[in-house]
Order: sequence, then structure tokens, then C-alpha cells
Amino acid sequence: MYSLFDLGLYLLVYSFLGWVVEAGYYAVTRRRFCNRGVLSLPLILAYGFTFDLLILVLPTLAGHHILSFIAVMVISAVAESIADHFFQRVGPKIDWQAERNRLLAGSGRGLLASAAVAAVYYAVYLVFHPLLLVSTLLIPELFKRTAVIAALVLIGLDFSSVLYAVRTGDASRYEQRQAGDGQGKLAAKLYNAIWKRLQKAYPGMQQADGQEDAAYTFAKGLCWDKLVWVFLVSALLGDVIETFWCGLVDGQWMNRSSVLYGPFSFVWGLGAAVLTVTLQQLAEKNDRYVFAAGFVVGGAYEYICSVFTELVFGTVFWDYSDMPLNIGGRTNVLFCFFWGVLAVVWIKVVYPPMSRGIESLPPLAGKIFTWIVVFFMVCNAALTSAAMLRYSTRALQPEPANAFEEFIDRQYGDQYMESRWPNMIMTDGPGA
Repeated sequence: MYSLFDLGLYLLVYSFLGWVVEAGYYAVTRRRFCNRGVLSLPLILAYGFTFDLLILVLPTLAGHHILSFIAVMVISAVAESIADHFFQRVGPKIDWQAERNRLLAGSGRGLLASAAVAAVYYAVYLVFHPLLLVSTLLIPELFKRTAVIAALVLIGLDFSSVLYAVRTGDASRYEQRQAGDGQGKLAAKLYNAIWKRLQKAYPGMQQADGQEDAAYTFAKGLCWDKLVWVFLVSALLGDVIETFWCGLVDGQWMNRSSVLYGPFSFVWGLGAAVLTVTLQQLAEKNDRYVFAAGFVVGGAYEYICSVFTELVFGTVFWDYSDMPLNIGGRTNVLFCFFWGVLAVVWIKVVYPPMSRGIESLPPLAGKIFTWIVVFFMVCNAALTSAAMLRYSTRALQPEPANAFEEFIDRQYGDQYMESRWPNMIMTDGPGA
């Protein structure tokens, strides 16, 4: 199967190809070339992340072309919805979405247009990806790893520079600098170069209307801080709900947490964040639309989580193979129905008061605690990943290869891992 460096390489390749498509479309329709991405590099990462998900999920649906096509539709639509949300949040002073929607027809595009886009994705996967797969096998592993790491570092620096430009100014400030002598420090020149590219790529972009609120509201709207808190609260509640459900229904009281430390279910936390971003635009619509979207998005999310844990960690945390109408044992129609009901309850009932409660937090304390939570969860997830990877390979490689593996073996041995996650089933190892 694919290593993380393989996925990193595919991320770069498909991000570049997506950039070529958008830049080419713009060049043909507007008769001039410009970089249509957020980054200064010729990359649009939304395409790369979408194909990485397809590369992981579609092999598990081999031979089921209808299910595969539906999966492509769902994954591409959800990925675009999340990318569009992020696109808007990069620079709050700019209406990024207005101009980009003229190209992609926005997240509210019709079912027929979604199917057409999914058909293109699926055709690329079936026809082009096998050729790319053969080509990557010819690349030396050391060169591949070096290239991926170097590219990710450049992407990080590129994104930081764009973020600096859009967070510290707007189009009018760029025009004022252009009217001056054009001299300045490196940061000023970088700022001017980025804004020149943005104005060329998005001539229809506008500054946000209105003045800043006199009193700052913490996590206002659907932003990063809000999603961190949604994740935290949902992960905690999800763990509690699953624990009591298993205890009351199955008579088995067991840990349902996703991480080594704390009662947090990442599946629930990330699921709440995904539902919030993708379904928020349906909040004012009839419940049946929210239910249908939750049915599809929730089922796809559960399926992807199952594929990810099995391929990356060599573990299976749930298996519905003995239930009717299951899809590869990873999800089933009944649980998709529950996802639909949950989506309605979440969007219509739970999220609105939760959002208001989060926004009522003191701004400074809320911001500080948000980043403490992020730091803790990242470290917790990284340590949990290392412990699971070592657990899945310990039988084949009992002797630790370095001091870190020795620490993992000592702190999180087989007995500890099996008591922490008694329902965890091992496969033949990561990527098996």
C-alpha cells in the first residue's frame, strides 16, 4: 500500500495538476494567465487532498463501480466545501469566494454538475493514477522523501507569507504603496508581490464591508477557534455517550477514547467539525435536506475513518460485517440513518446554542485555552499514533530499534494497549 511519503508525493502531483486545470481554464476564458491558487507556488492543495482520500478509499470498493462513483461524489463535494470554508477564512478582509465561485459554481452547485466533476475525478483515478503509480516506483526512496519534505517546507513558508500579507493589509494599502516610491524592506516587497498576484488572479475580490466590532467577540462565526471548541466538546461528549451506550446496551463498560490520555473520541470530535463545516449552509433549509446530507456525509466519514486506521495503524476498531446492508463492514445503512438524524439534531438543536456559548467566553482566556488545547491534542494524537504503530509491529520486531521505541515499549506495552482498547482488532500490520 502507500506510505506517508507516497501520499505526500501524490498530494503535490495532483495539487499541481489541479492548479494547471484552473490556470488553463482561466487563461482560455479570460485570455490571460495568472496563478489562481492561494499559494504563490503552482499548487492548489484542495485537489491534492481530495485525490489522497480517493487513493485510500477507492481500492476498498474495487469492483463496485456505483458505490465507487458515489464515494467520489461525496468526497469531492465535502473536500470542496471544507476548502471553500478555509478559503474564506484565510483573509477576513477579502471576499475570496465571490470570484472563485465564478469558476467552480460554488458549493451550491447542482447534482448534475457534482456528478460531472466526480466523473472527471473518477476517470483520472482509473486512467491516470496507474501510470503515476508506475512512475513513482521508479523514483529512489531517498529522493522521494527529500523532495516531499522540501516541498512541504516551501508550502509552509509560502502559506505563512500569504497569511502575513492578507492579515496585515488590504487592496487599498497595496495601491497606496504602488503609488509611492516602491522602496522598502524585504517584508514590504514580499507584501507587494503577493498582493499584486492576488489582484491579478482575483480582480473581483472586495474588502469586507463594515467596521470592526468595538467589542471583540471570541470565535465569532465559523472560524478556527470555534471549530477547536466544537471538536473538544464533541470529542468529550462522544466518548461519554459511547461509554454509556456500550455499558447499558451491551453490558460492557470499556474505554471508548481515541487517545492515550483523556476521555476524547476523535471520531466524534472530527465528525462534528466536518458536519458543522459541510452542513452549516443547510441550517435554514428543511430538515429532510439536512438529514439526506448527514446520511451521506456521515456514512462516508465513518467509512474513511475505518480505512485510515486500518491502513495507517493496522487496526480495526469497529466491524459491521455481521449487520445487514453493510458496506465492507466499515459502515451500514442503519448507522447512516443515525448519522442523518444526528446531523439534524446537531445543526438545528445542538450547534446554535453551543456556538453562542463559545462566543460568550472571555476573548483573551478563550484564545489562550484554545492554543493550549491544540498543543495538548496534537501531542496526545502523535504519541497515540506512535504507540499504535509500535503495537502493530511489535510482534514482528520485538526488539526496539531506538530509544524512542524503547520508551514506547516500556510505557505502552501490549498489555497496556489491549486493556486501553479491548475491542481493537489487529490486521497484518499497517498498509496490509
